[in-house]
Amino acid sequence: MDYLPIFTKLENRPCLVVGGGDVALRKVHLLLKAGADVTVCAPQFHSSLLQKAEAKQLKTVQQSFTTEMLKGKWLVIAATNHRSVNQQVADAANELQLLVNVVDDPEHSSFIMPSIVDRSPIIVAISSGGKAPVLARLIRERLEALLPMHLGRLATISGEFRHRVKKVIKDVSLRRRYWEKLFGNGQLASLLEKGQTDKAIKLMENSLTADITCGDVALVGAGPGDPSLLTLKALQLMQQADVVLYDRLVSADILDLVRRDADLISVGKHAGNHEVTQSRTNEMLVEYARQGKKVVRLKGGDSFIFGRGGEELEELVEAGIAFQVVPGITAASGCSAYAGIPLTHRDFSQSVTFVTGHRKEGGKDLNWEALSISNQTLVVYMGLLQSEEIQTQLLRFGRSKDTPIALINKGTRSDQHVVLGKLSELVQLAGGLQGPTIMIIGEVVSLANKLAWFNPENNQKLSRDPFLVNLT
Repeated sequence: MDYLPIFTKLENRPCLVVGGGDVALRKVHLLLKAGADVTVCAPQFHSSLLQKAEAKQLKTVQQSFTTEMLKGKWLVIAATNHRSVNQQVADAANELQLLVNVVDDPEHSSFIMPSIVDRSPIIVAISSGGKAPVLARLIRERLEALLPMHLGRLATISGEFRHRVKKVIKDVSLRRRYWEKLFGNGQLASLLEKGQTDKAIKLMENSLTADITCGDVALVGAGPGDPSLLTLKALQLMQQADVVLYDRLVSADILDLVRRDADLISVGKHAGNHEVTQSRTNEMLVEYARQGKKVVRLKGGDSFIFGRGGEELEELVEAGIAFQVVPGITAASGCSAYAGIPLTHRDFSQSVTFVTGHRKEGGKDLNWEALSISNQTLVVYMGLLQSEEIQTQLLRFGRSKDTPIALINKGTRSDQHVVLGKLSELVQLAGGLQGPTIMIIGEVVSLANKLAWFNPENNQKLSRDPFLVNLT
């Protein structure tokens, strides 16, 4: 981190801007919004600066910069179009240990001015450390569109109510949960957006008497691995969680997005090795919720596609624990998309079937005759160890030995590996893979080389990130 982001209180603090042109005017505008006592030094001034001086909003000194002007100042901005003058200002300010910003010259600045999204008192600052100011501005424009204008009013009214909440709810964690529930359901924000301040205050007061001692559980699909595929709601819940129980298929990049002080508990499983049994996982969800915790059960892909989410919810229902379900992009959808394989296609496949190669002990056999139909796509989860049975049964019930197949290992991640071949080669190809792998069997796989985000020949990812494409 090249710069430590801080927010500086400048109300009534004396600040100096050296320069009288358009750039200086923009910096003066920001300082005045922050309530600073602004002096502008320059041989000549922009007309708007003169108007502000006449309105007693700032002071002007019509002369060249001298070191004497720095006496008593808190910070300085050099905004002239003369490099030598800017350098003189920076050197003098550094000598006096004053914060100084040289516009468009981060090398000689002790602080930099970020791009700002202003929803006062909510302020969002974006900086590239002076390396890509246009990119920072574009990110700010995205955030401007996302953050509603009434956000500032929401923060203000909440601040006015803080002392009341602190008086009624003594426990710090319970106070946090009160605010999270209040902000999370959207009703408070909706009232303020409509200008119904009195109703908003009444809602806050009524919520103080609600039962916030019992926790809840969110069953969250984390997607197949790429953190950019998380849903917005999943991210919000991950950053509110007290406890997160996660599977081994949840990538480290996704776990990095969990709230920093949350307890992370691995309950991962894979064939023949259960770190934590499913029954124990179910018990832990109930136990933590009864302790008043906000629990997130984080699962790779989607919880309801071979994720045993239904079994966990049954346990929560029996225990009377409140829960919600947040769908995730399932592995089949994410991995096939990143590998350039459409699961359906009018010329090749009119249906798609998901099956798991890892079945419950004593469970029913798959209907191999139905799975061997030629005009459908078959997606097999957790099928590496059963590759011989899959190959044998599909060939036995009439699927062509030349049917294209794809094995997508660690799909959507930076180290994704795609292996292409024919059904007759399935056992051979699967034998060289380890880790999470999705099998796709069907004629749609023939499109992989043409549509791939990852080139199967050299395993290089093609850059098709929609965010980056829109910025360039």
